[in-house]
This record gives sequence, structure tokens and C-alpha cells, in this order.
Amino acid sequence: MNVPAMGKEQAGAAVKAAVAERDAIQANLLELDSSFGRQLLAGAELTGETRRRWDATAATLATLWQVYEAYSAVVDQAAEAVTRHLGPRELTALTALLTGRSVRLAAGPAPLAGRDLADPGREDLTLATAVARMRGAFSSVTEVVSAAEHVWTEVAGRLDAAGAELARVTPLSAALGDEALTGNLAAAQGKLTQMRDTLNSDPLALWQGGAVDTSGADRLQERIAAAVARADELIQLRNEARQRVGEARTAAIAARSARDDAVAAWQQAAAKIAAGALPPPPAELADLSARLAGLGPLLDAGRWPRLASELDLLDRELATATARFHEAERASVAALAKRDELRGLLSAYKAKAARLGAAEDAALAERYDRARDLLWTAPCDLAAAEAAVAGYQQAVLGVRPR
Repeated sequence: MNVPAMGKEQAGAAVKAAVAERDAIQANLLELDSSFGRQLLAGAELTGETRRRWDATAATLATLWQVYEAYSAVVDQAAEAVTRHLGPRELTALTALLTGRSVRLAAGPAPLAGRDLADPGREDLTLATAVARMRGAFSSVTEVVSAAEHVWTEVAGRLDAAGAELARVTPLSAALGDEALTGNLAAAQGKLTQMRDTLNSDPLALWQGGAVDTSGADRLQERIAAAVARADELIQLRNEARQRVGEARTAAIAARSARDDAVAAWQQAAAKIAAGALPPPPAELADLSARLAGLGPLLDAGRWPRLASELDLLDRELATATARFHEAERASVAALAKRDELRGLLSAYKAKAARLGAAEDAALAERYDRARDLLWTAPCDLAAAEAAVAGYQQAVLGVRPR
């Protein structure tokens, strides 16, 4: 279908719009060409899913540039034509450039079995069709390039951080004598190398469902963080070993002292309070002398993992024992304090009875004597004494003033 020839102003505006669109397309293509993702994919020895997708994408990109070059040549031809004399013939030719099938692509002949007899081995497109085709190809290419770039950005930082921690700790771990730690660090290094290889050669293997799969890198970071924490712990122990051994010996002395205090408090209470109101006698403290003596040789031999394990165990055992002895002491002291509290309460209510004029009340006096005998008899039956004092208290509260 013949398109009516444009007027001069219409042709000038159309050419200006075509040049502006071409320049925008060129800028985007150049940005794509220089992008980190495109250079990464084009320069790497790719494998797996990434190689498969990039091979197809690279072909699409090459076709995109081929279309652009043919398209741009037509735009340049139109831009040059509009600067010359524009008579009816020239306007018709310019209109054909801008709206007709002026973009010629060397498509190559179709396979012989499906080729038309008149197939010229090329494809002719309008400018609009060329732009539409480039737009689709550009979207397809940028999808792959952007995915690879996102993967690299998300994962590389995690791997770099993990690698830095490994580089810091691995040389130090050799002198710590912890075979498990050394093995964990070596395994982490192997996994880090494997993930770097994947990132460099097959980044799209980490592109899942339109997002970067960082789970492997995150697990690696957690694994390395645990190994680093263990190494730092042993390094700190090595630096503070003598202090820690001294603290363990001090803690043992404190535990023995706490037991002595608990035993003394229990014995004092047992002499005055019946057994039913008292905690069991404080248990014996395990003999730790051999274990404490063994810390020195471990320190001198630099057996840091064994020393750390023994110190941690001693710290827990001594802290638990000391807390138990303190609690036993408090319970014994509390039993005596309860007896003294009941004595004070009994005296206070005797004075109250006297103020109420009931000092000579025989029944009240009998209750008082019963409670007093219980409280001043050793060992004191604390439960019975408490009940007797409560009975006397209620009796006094029931007295009417005289």
C-alpha cells in the first residue's frame, strides 16, 4: 500500500523523531555492551545453565546489533536527505525511507526444504518493525545479563567476607592443636572455592525463581562463623591461660570455703532446730586436687582444646557447687531466723494479753507456756512451735478488753 508523501514540515518532524529514537537506542545498547554483567558473561569460561543461556543470548545480542546497524544506516540516510532540497520526488523517497521496508537485513537463505523459489536471502523491515524487534531482543538480553549481575552482586560480597575470615583464622589455627577445627576450616575453604567457581562459571545456577539463591553462601558463612568463633575462643584461652588456671584454683578455694560456711551454719542450726525444718547436710565437695594439678601440664604442653574443655567443665562444676552451698547456708540461717521471729512474736502477744487484762487467764497462760516450751527447747520442733504461736496469737486476738 502506497503511503501519501509527507510535506516538508511533516518530514522534518518525522526525521527528527527518528534520530532521537535512534540515539536513545544507541545509548542503551552501548550501556548494555559495557555493563558489568555482559562483560562478566562474555569474558568467563561458562558452564552449565549459564553457558546454555548465554550462548543463545549472545546470538540474540549479535542479531540485535545487526538490526541496529541496518536501522541506523536508514535513519542516517533520512537525516542527510532532509537537509537537501525537498521536491515532490525527494519527499516521496524520504517518506518511503521512513515508512516503507527500507531496513534490509542479510538474513541468509532459509533451508532448501522450506525455501521459497523467490527467497532473496534477506529480510526487509520498516523502521517501526526494526525498533519493535530490537526492543524484544534487548529485553531478552538484559534479562540474562541483569540476572547474572544480581547474582554476582549478592553472592560475591558474602564469599569475600567469608574468605577474609578464613584468611585471618586459618594461619592462627595451625598452632592451636585442634584437629576438628583444622578440618572444619579446610572443609570451609573447599566449599568456598567450589562456590567461587560456580559464581564465576555458572552464576545463573544461583538464579532461582527470579531471585538470587544465597542459601549456600549463607550456610557457608554460618559454618565459617562457628569455626572462627572456636578459633577465637582458643586464641583467647592461649593468651589468658595462666589467668584462667589461676581463676579455676581460686574458684575451688571459694567452693571449699562456701561448703565450710554451709556446714558450720547447718551444724549451728541442727543444734537448735529439729531436722524436719532443716535442709539435708551439705554434700561433700568432690576432690578436685588431681584435676587442678593437671591443668599446669596441659598449659605447658599447649594442649589448648583439652585445657579449654577441662577449664569449662571445672568452671561449671565449681559454680554449681558454690551456689548449692550458699543456698544450704541460707536455708540453715533462715531456720534459726524463723525460730527467733516466732520468739519475738510470742513475746509481743504476751505483752498484748497483759494490756488487755488477760495476764492471769489460765487457758491463755497454758497456750503461752506450750508455745514457749517448744521455742526454748533444743532442738526446736519448728512446725509445732509455729502452730502453737499461731494458736496463742488467735486466742489473744479473741480477748475482749476488760
